[in-house]
Amino acid sequence: MLATAFAGSNSSTMNMSAHLHFAGGYLPSDSKDWRTIVPALLVAVCLVGFLGNVCVMSVLLHSAWKGKPSMIHSLILNLSLADLSLLLFSAPVRATAYFKSVWDLGWFVCKSSDWFIHTCMAAKSLTIVAVAKVCFMYASDPAKQVSIHNCTIWSVLVAIWAVASLLPLPEWFFSTTRLHAGVEMCLMDVPPVAEEFMAMFGKLYPLLAFCLPSLLASFYFWRAYGQCKKRGTKTQNLRNQMRSKQLTVMLLSIAVTSAVLWLPEWVAWLWIWHMKAGGPAPPQGFIALSQVLMFSISSANPLIFLVMSEEFKEDLKGLWKWMITKKQPTASESQKTPAGDSEVPPDNDPSPESPTSIPEKEKTGSPSSGIERSEKAQIPILPDVEQFWHERDTVPCVQDNDPIPWEHEDQETGDCDK
Repeated sequence: MLATAFAGSNSSTMNMSAHLHFAGGYLPSDSKDWRTIVPALLVAVCLVGFLGNVCVMSVLLHSAWKGKPSMIHSLILNLSLADLSLLLFSAPVRATAYFKSVWDLGWFVCKSSDWFIHTCMAAKSLTIVAVAKVCFMYASDPAKQVSIHNCTIWSVLVAIWAVASLLPLPEWFFSTTRLHAGVEMCLMDVPPVAEEFMAMFGKLYPLLAFCLPSLLASFYFWRAYGQCKKRGTKTQNLRNQMRSKQLTVMLLSIAVTSAVLWLPEWVAWLWIWHMKAGGPAPPQGFIALSQVLMFSISSANPLIFLVMSEEFKEDLKGLWKWMITKKQPTASESQKTPAGDSEVPPDNDPSPESPTSIPEKEKTGSPSSGIERSEKAQIPILPDVEQFWHERDTVPCVQDNDPIPWEHEDQETGDCDK
């Protein structure tokens, strides 16, 4: 987000001009506390968010690799990708800009920093709208299996990033480095010809990037939650509706958390862009903390997935088991020595769940008794059923079609003994 501020502080650096519009996260300050606390908080947010988003992306990519792609999973993956991009490329720049009193990160970083942050944040906002729409479609009919082509998924993702990159484009044009009173600064340098345009941009951008997406997402989540309250008559419908309700609540928590943590930054944005000459400027502490809260969204999202999604927990356990079982055969094969043809290599054994396991057993030429023993080992027989069939085998002479069975009851035992 655009970390800008007008000069209006007690610091000697900021008193050099009454209307310096800082950009790129550059906020000169004489307070050593703010120059230490804010970078430390950003580093902590980066560490937690990096681990969480890498975990989320690993689970989603593993599910897609197993052949279970879906629109919701693709959108959540896009959300985690935007979070990870912010934590890797933008948060370190912000921490460095707060820590130093001069801008020495170069012209390109100054020009692209605010634009890149706005692009990622706008992409997240549009992704949440798409997630809410898909969530409503799923809640309307949870039992319906919707197949979405990969081309459709890629088209939606490309459209989201294209719109998100165009919305903050004016910041790319007017952010630049300037020497002011012998100090290198990253400023928003708006020429007089474009002042009216940028004034309009300051009003429309929060509406397009935050207000309208939040309203649309709230509308779809409200309708989806209303659909989840309708109870079905069948057990399968109830199970699907419970799963749909859990999904809706989790995604709604993501949207509400993002909106709440992003709101202070928009307050600072509107305060700065609409501040009149000689008016009070937003406090430095408020601007710095609003930046930290905005980046903390990228750490809060994976924690919500870990806490509220049972499906995510199961997939995470499955991924962990898959990683362990993938390492174990390599270690066992390195320790195992070949012993002729007495043992079959483990790689050639079909898995128990594989449909090709039965034909492979038939081709091995093993005795029929071995096959019967393996079938009995796989399909246990209850004691009552086994006793019933044993009695039927020992008394085979009774005919079910005997028209007068009561006359042969006395002779039944004798005939069987013969």
